[in-house]
Amino acid sequence: MPHFPMKPGNEPPRVVGVGSALMDILLSESDRFLDDHGVTRGGMQLVGPGRADELLSASPNRPKMVPGGSACNTAIGLGRLGARAEFVGTRGDDAVGRTLEAALRSNQVLPRLETVATPTGRVLSIVTPDAERSMLTCLGASSEMSPRVFRPELFAGAALVHVEGYLLFNEALIRAALEAAREAGVPVSLDLASFTVVDAHLSLVRSLVREYVDVLLANEDEARSYTGAREEGEALRIMAADAECAVLKVGKRGSYVRLHGETTEIPPYGEGGVVDTTGAGDLWASGFLFGLTSGLPVGECGRIASMCGYEVCRVEGAHIPEEGWARIRSAIGR
Repeated sequence: MPHFPMKPGNEPPRVVGVGSALMDILLSESDRFLDDHGVTRGGMQLVGPGRADELLSASPNRPKMVPGGSACNTAIGLGRLGARAEFVGTRGDDAVGRTLEAALRSNQVLPRLETVATPTGRVLSIVTPDAERSMLTCLGASSEMSPRVFRPELFAGAALVHVEGYLLFNEALIRAALEAAREAGVPVSLDLASFTVVDAHLSLVRSLVREYVDVLLANEDEARSYTGAREEGEALRIMAADAECAVLKVGKRGSYVRLHGETTEIPPYGEGGVVDTTGAGDLWASGFLFGLTSGLPVGECGRIASMCGYEVCRVEGAHIPEEGWARIRSAIGR
């Protein structure tokens, strides 16, 4: 088992993200729209392309498209912070897939993408006036990622492998990724992704975390689903019993990290100006994992994480603009 924070190396840490290669479609709508169309508020549902088209047609508002996917967003954040970031996924042999791959490279991420005939996947994120997002995911090509991709040499020499919880929909795939990381001797972080995912795969995720996961990240809803505990301290304690490092994000109140039997409270960063929470958890993970693999103290890992989470909430979508990254780098002395 690794010991966190890691010892700082002579070069930036190499972190490999594993997840669904998707394009995000951002649509601003009302709470009434969610109710009228049976969309689970704040959750994630797997849908076919027809369902997304139906909702887009029902809205008079124009959507915005940006590269997405949970681990993909985290990898981009790691790349922008200065890590040697990589992303493993599967895209379609289409214009959307080529755009996604180009976006990874432009954000200092090395793409390790299989290409298949099926169109590149997409996520319809419906953003309501309170900045909450409700997601409907059409996996497309990402659903064809093969367990055969995951060999120990893919991860050899990495500081960390970061896996998104959405892969729980394919048990063979997530097991192959986790097993390959273990055989390579590389620690694993897992973001629980969505309470709907945890609810659907509770026994599986608990067993996988206990067997393979070193860093477990969850927000309040995900932690409640995972632990069954409603009190934050108890939820964090249960998570930390299963993974060496447990993270509980509590939105605008900040977050808590439990490591080596000690809990560190991470205060929130910034005030107001929240436009859209899409990608907030993904970019929070970027900052935290960057700090952790760079050997920084837990409090500093959390501070960088909070800055990244706040900056992405100031814009629409899951990508921090250059001026936001400039503020973050200035604040952390990079």
